[in-house]
Amino acid sequence: MTEMLTQPPRSHRRDSLWPRRVAGGAALLALIGGGGVAGGVIADRYTATEAAAATPTATGGAATPIVNSGTTSNLAAVAAKVSPSIVTVLVDGARSSSLGSGVILNADGLVLTNNHVIASSAGSTVSVRLADGRTVPAKVVAADATHDLALVRATDVSGLTPATFATGDPVAVGDTVLAFGAPLGLEGTVTSGIVSALDRKVDTGEEALTGLIQTDAAINEGNSGGALVDTSGHVIGINVAIATAGDGSTGSVGVGFAIPSGTVTEVVKRLQASV
Repeated sequence: MTEMLTQPPRSHRRDSLWPRRVAGGAALLALIGGGGVAGGVIADRYTATEAAAATPTATGGAATPIVNSGTTSNLAAVAAKVSPSIVTVLVDGARSSSLGSGVILNADGLVLTNNHVIASSAGSTVSVRLADGRTVPAKVVAADATHDLALVRATDVSGLTPATFATGDPVAVGDTVLAFGAPLGLEGTVTSGIVSALDRKVDTGEEALTGLIQTDAAINEGNSGGALVDTSGHVIGINVAIATAGDGSTGSVGVGFAIPSGTVTEVVKRLQASV
């Protein structure tokens, strides 16, 4: 895309109901405000109030994965394998509450999520909702704002199912992928798509995230921090941002971005060594 979209004057921007960090693709899309522009890239946390409105009546127990588009017996098996390793990260403050997704790193409750999911957690209560429906207290133990990753420790848990991260497996454009998380507060959701492009760059305004995987698997607010996996069930990326269609819409338009597993594993090792 050679033509860049310009940001509207601050006085013309519309406030959003969702606390969010706005970003733009350095060579793809311009920054966006709260709404009323033609498009942009955005990384969000979904508010608990909006999540409650969007989520069907709870039935208790483990969330049933919802697999959208391209469902096959193989993808269903991948969804069943990975879903126990995906959690919802909740941040409850005095004035606002928000949620994102996370990936279990070890059996004792170490969880990986995006830094922007927990960035406003100071003075707030952090908790993790597991795939079996339990909600347990948690605390932020380390964060890397530059790479938009953070570690959260769920307390008083054991025997959890860690995710398996891809190590040397090549990722190619056209590969089938699944995205896991809690879009719009709908926990236990799985969507499918392909790898649309590689080595994308998204400028958050604070730092530039580079080398990102682009996917058309549906990603929405609440997916941040969740897993993007291949057909072997290996995590190839951590969902971090989406492109939007503009006109106040923040729904998926088939352009999402994930931090690649190589970057993730390097950052996680460094964060673990610091705690």
